[in-house]
Amino acid sequence: MDRKQAYLVTVEEGQTQMQTLESGLEFYNPKGGSRSKTRWGPQQVVHDSKYTERENHQLRTYFDNLAKALKAADAIVLYGPAGTNAHFKKRLDKFHPGIACRVRDVLTADSMTEAQVQALVRDYFEDT
Repeated sequence: MDRKQAYLVTVEEGQTQMQTLESGLEFYNPKGGSRSKTRWGPQQVVHDSKYTERENHQLRTYFDNLAKALKAADAIVLYGPAGTNAHFKKRLDKFHPGIACRVRDVLTADSMTEAQVQALVRDYFEDT
């Protein structure tokens, strides 16, 4: 899982099925702000808090949708780069404790193809 999408991989009797859940996050790159026309004059500043709050709201919605998709899972392993998986685990602990108790591991992983993700999950559950 990352900020763009999450792959939901189901393993049953050695067979894997994969579903993709898009995050719907908008990636902002605020531009703007300008110098004053006069020397030592005031500056116009871009207020990043508006963009940050919008991104946080979208991220909470994404995590809640992901939690709904994981309701029926018996065991959950979270893979992902850049701490998104750990952030999701904290959200589960706080707002979805019934799902959080089924999380076995939170592991860091680089970007992978869909086949690599399926193999990684299959190998994890074969070893346990």
